Amino acid sequence: MRRRILAVCTALSTVVGAAVVALGVTVSAAPPALALDNGLAKTPPMGFNNWNSTHCSGTFNEGMVKGIADLFVSSGLKAAGYQYVNIDDCWAEPTRDSSGNLVPNRTRFPNGIKAVADYVHGKGLKFGLYSSAGIKTCNGTGGFPGGLGHERQDAALWASWGVDYLKYDNCNNQGVDAKQRYTAMRDALAATGRPITYSLCEWGQNKPWTWASNVGNLWRTTGDINDSYAKMLSIFKANVKLDAFAGPGHWNDPDMLEVGNGKMSDTEYRSHFSLWSIMSAPLLIGSDIRKASSATMTILENTDVIAVDQDTLGVQGKEISSANGLHVITKPLAGGDRAVALFNETGSSATISTSASAVGARSASSWQLTDLWSKATRSTTGTISAKVPAHGTVIYRVHAVPAPSAVTEG
Repeated sequence: MRRRILAVCTALSTVVGAAVVALGVTVSAAPPALALDNGLAKTPPMGFNNWNSTHCSGTFNEGMVKGIADLFVSSGLKAAGYQYVNIDDCWAEPTRDSSGNLVPNRTRFPNGIKAVADYVHGKGLKFGLYSSAGIKTCNGTGGFPGGLGHERQDAALWASWGVDYLKYDNCNNQGVDAKQRYTAMRDALAATGRPITYSLCEWGQNKPWTWASNVGNLWRTTGDINDSYAKMLSIFKANVKLDAFAGPGHWNDPDMLEVGNGKMSDTEYRSHFSLWSIMSAPLLIGSDIRKASSATMTILENTDVIAVDQDTLGVQGKEISSANGLHVITKPLAGGDRAVALFNETGSSATISTSASAVGARSASSWQLTDLWSKATRSTTGTISAKVPAHGTVIYRVHAVPAPSAVTEG
């Protein structure tokens, strides 16, 4: 019901606004936009997307999607918090049918999309789909039909299939204003009455963090990631600066995970996962977990690091120190603890140090530091320090130790 009210209110505000302008009435500036009130993504979405590992190759098909859903359950990923099984570009036929509806690719999805969504739902998971806020999607020179001008029709079709998540890209957009295009799909999704998490894949071109909090549940802050340390690093540096714009229901999205795709070291993948988690980023697995190594699964299933990402306060970590390639990022956690990431972007090991007071930890005479990768714990009277390997990250949970209660002798 709230989704329908949102759509109606948006339409009414547009009409009223036009009338006011026509009458020549001067009005004060609108207050800052509130978060999208669809009740979704109160913590960053977690799941899988096939694009980074398959692109449009023949390996992307119904069998793969079902296999991923099966593995979510059997491997423990579902238990660790991953819930969305999302498909990307190339799922559709190149043209719409005679009624203007999108048609699932008959080779990749011979039983249609609804059958796949039903299978995913049968595993207790959620299903996501892809489109673009343009006349065609992003693949190749031709692309597949996009949603621009078909928002209501496409949203209704996806809802009838049981779609739970929409990734909405930015290709072939005809130069139409981004806010207008993405808001049109927001309203179309709301009109279906189905809860659909809405991901704006706008690439950060129009600074969506400044306007999209009441349009989508998450928005890309940069261009596409790839499986390289240099690209991961550049995206981290851009995204970490935007902490003020994230919160429950509206997240900065530095793009999908590359963990396990093979072109970074396990140390670099642990940094990737740690940094995305402390930045409260969506955790969407981008590797084919059917082929994953035990090291990859250990990274993806680190529930202590995941807990930092999924913390219910919903505060994106803030970088409080960055010098000579050594970074300190801190994030408050529900219950009063702090997460602290010590990241060494350089090619040599280095000691990174900060303090309990600098990271905003609760006042205490001592603090317990838990290394969320090694699981080692130690106490400190204030110094938080670690020797961090090249391209590595140490991430701590910092817990203020209560002073012992005074004992009164009789």
